Amino acid sequence: MRLFQCPCHASLGSSFLAYAPADVGGGSRPVPTSAGAVDRAILEELAAASRILADQGVVDAFGHVSMRHPVNPNRFLMSRSLAPALVTADDIMEFDLDCEACEAKGRSGFLERFIHGEVYKQRADVNSVVHSHSQSVIPFGLVGVPMRAMFHNAAFLAEGAPVFDIREKFGATDMLVGNHQKGAELARVLGNRPVALMRAHGSVATGPSLPVAIFRAVYTEVNARLQLQATMLAAGGPIAALDAQEGPMADAVNIGSASRAWDMWKRRVGQ
Repeated sequence: MRLFQCPCHASLGSSFLAYAPADVGGGSRPVPTSAGAVDRAILEELAAASRILADQGVVDAFGHVSMRHPVNPNRFLMSRSLAPALVTADDIMEFDLDCEACEAKGRSGFLERFIHGEVYKQRADVNSVVHSHSQSVIPFGLVGVPMRAMFHNAAFLAEGAPVFDIREKFGATDMLVGNHQKGAELARVLGNRPVALMRAHGSVATGPSLPVAIFRAVYTEVNARLQLQATMLAAGGPIAALDAQEGPMADAVNIGSASRAWDMWKRRVGQ
């Protein structure tokens, strides 16, 4: 299997839709057609990715990861609404890019599924999306200090990480990306960057494959800790972070070798 190439309620039956109060906002649409059965091994990989994020301290009880359907780019796969450390292959659901479940089977999805669907709509190059609330990253969306690439594993940050401030377009909200409009605005702010920060909320990391998206989510958190340490040591002086020329070259190496970390992390979570 080669993965490097490449929270939603939906209908419980053909006659009605059921939504929990916290998840209202997606609207009801006809049940989309499934793109077909997905190899069990791929579902196991996606479930392992969720557990890896928990093991690496990127997510806790909240957060989620998705990947495009391996056959149909207008579908994506992600877990039902569940703590990431508990996800198994049987928890994976299929959604269309409007974030409607193809076969809900009584399962509830994540409210913030719109982050994933709208990024996939706007970014044909993205095949996996991670949303997390990793603690070291959150301050960088609050204080106006740009996140910079502190070392080669975080080279994808050399081009910057824009900040999505939900209140700029939507005013006072519950801070959650709970509908298409908010998801589309977040995707617009992300632009062609690998990572976007979310003020007072968390971040979004993307990748051309599931392993690369996980790599970037993990090393965004690591980089945030290193930048804080470097800032304290610099005491107002310069920080020799990766520049705009070094970043793409180092990131190309990382994309090609992310499988080393991926294989190690999978073993840690029993995959």
